[in-house]
Amino acid sequence: MTIDLKTIKHISKLSRISVDDEKAKKLAGDMNTIFDFIEKLNELNTDNIEPLTSVAETTLKLRADEVKSRNIKEQVLQNSPDENEDFFVVPRVVE
Repeated sequence: MTIDLKTIKHISKLSRISVDDEKAKKLAGDMNTIFDFIEKLNELNTDNIEPLTSVAETTLKLRADEVKSRNIKEQVLQNSPDENEDFFVVPRVVE
């Protein structure tokens, strides 16, 4: 896959980022270098390789799931912009 100047301009328009021609040429070169590296990685045989989540083989310490605050509904609802008995009331966002 190769990225040309037209594609860079299209991406910059979609992301609402102003990019001049000189910067677009540099970005196209950088993107092509990245995609070339990805293609090299795709050629690797990873059939017998287990997925790795971290280079350090550690396990997380588990803790009990305990409720630490009870019956604080009134305190929490005091932060609501409008008054209501059971839930937050906020201004409408979508019309």
